[in-house]
Amino acid sequence: MARDRAERDSGKRLLVLGAGPAQLGLLEAARARELFVVAADRDPGAVGFGLADRRALVSTEDELGLTRLARAERVDGVIAPGIDWPVAIAARISERLGLPHPISPEAAVLATSKLRQRRRFLEAGIPQPRWQVVEGAEAVELEPPLVVKAPDRQGQRGLSLVRSVEELRPAVEAALEASRGASCLVEELVDGPEATVSGLMAGRRLVESIATDRIVAEPPAFGVALAHVWPSELDSAALEEAAVRAARALGVEEGPIYVQLRVGPEGPRVVELAARLGGGHDAELAYAARGLDLNGAALAAALGEPELVRPGDAAAGGACTRFLVPPEGELRTVRGSEEAGSSPGVFAVRIYRSPAHRFGPFRTGADRAGAVQAVGRDRAEAVARAEAVAAAIQLETA
Repeated sequence: MARDRAERDSGKRLLVLGAGPAQLGLLEAARARELFVVAADRDPGAVGFGLADRRALVSTEDELGLTRLARAERVDGVIAPGIDWPVAIAARISERLGLPHPISPEAAVLATSKLRQRRRFLEAGIPQPRWQVVEGAEAVELEPPLVVKAPDRQGQRGLSLVRSVEELRPAVEAALEASRGASCLVEELVDGPEATVSGLMAGRRLVESIATDRIVAEPPAFGVALAHVWPSELDSAALEEAAVRAARALGVEEGPIYVQLRVGPEGPRVVELAARLGGGHDAELAYAARGLDLNGAALAAALGEPELVRPGDAAAGGACTRFLVPPEGELRTVRGSEEAGSSPGVFAVRIYRSPAHRFGPFRTGADRAGAVQAVGRDRAEAVARAEAVAAAIQLETA
């Protein structure tokens, strides 16, 4: 171990913002490339700390503390994979310290604010759901079904599905409570399936990408992806075209992107774009499905290296990420996860919630206990394999 660390210490040094489940794939890729990794997370039990050479108990939203850390550790790059708000912090730290970074602080601010995105998409004519920003339920003009969300929070925090007028007020109040500001975003719920485009921008072009279907749970877990499935049953070319137009509109011309879309009768509508790797092991799925090394490309972009996406030898006909969501209560035991890893087609089984973690009744991305990833000869076989393994893993709560 000492020799390994010495070898990594002689190379590039990288500050990774976050050491949770959403950062695991990139941390593994950084270790494989013998980078010296400094991981920052406020959780002393963060599952990704075991993959770092140095751990720092610093919140990923503490910009001053992270700047001091980056300077003290003499890092060569800063990256925020799988998490929204720190994307802008990473861009600003990089500019402040004269480090390479794929996007500007201005583009990063647009990419981390749902409201700023909506306004820029409107100016650029990007297809998106109808929306309005409100400070109270009485100002809402759109008719249900609606999605109400905090404009500056990640994932499902403050997110509600409104199917009737009676549900509107509590949804707005929840979004306002979660918001960093005094307003929330109300959007129409586009009638149609959800999809995700994960890829790499280079020279304002989407040089490589993968489009997956996003299988989403209904209330009370609305908005939480239960699975990502490849290949998509939708028009991948149309999804990718909408994604690249959205990236250009926000000024995201280099580096990784993660774009969520809903496809209605009039075609794809951009729900939101993140200038980062996806937080649901999307890069690892891309590698298993098509041999696209998005983690490697993101590392190269953060360090100012010219490397693009490196293809692999993947020959899968289908691939699936199935998330593990336990019942409400305190996690007591996890059974069957070790045996699951040897199942046919399964290339990853991740358990990242330890016993005593409490799962609430309203699901968010943080309420995933783990994930199973599998490949198959086609989409159906990959899904069946992932579902079978997920069913075999027992998550017991009390």
